[in-house]
Amino acid sequence: MLARPNRLTRGADYKAVVRRGRRCAGPNTVTYVTATGQDRSARFGFIVSRQVGPAVVRNTVRRRLKAVCAEALPTVNAGSDVVIRALPNAGTVPFGDLRAEVVRCLARSAA
Repeated sequence: MLARPNRLTRGADYKAVVRRGRRCAGPNTVTYVTATGQDRSARFGFIVSRQVGPAVVRNTVRRRLKAVCAEALPTVNAGSDVVIRALPNAGTVPFGDLRAEVVRCLARSAA
């Protein structure tokens, strides 16, 4: 689980990351990363729309994404803001595929 300092909570922060961040798209997610230059740990936000499925499926996808980001937190640059948007088929893929895709995008954005 991500601690409170590691989560994006304001809509303006989400909007800034999606508009200005580097984009990495996969078959199940789109990851946006922006470096803020602040001296703090990375923050993550998740966008899981109704197109992914009913509430149970959306919450499962969100929990999976949070678990992946909690694992990858030490590898993400300090001061980064990350937003992960789940695409409609994200609710049907196995956890391993989702993890591999997100980790690939986070590693690509760190380079």
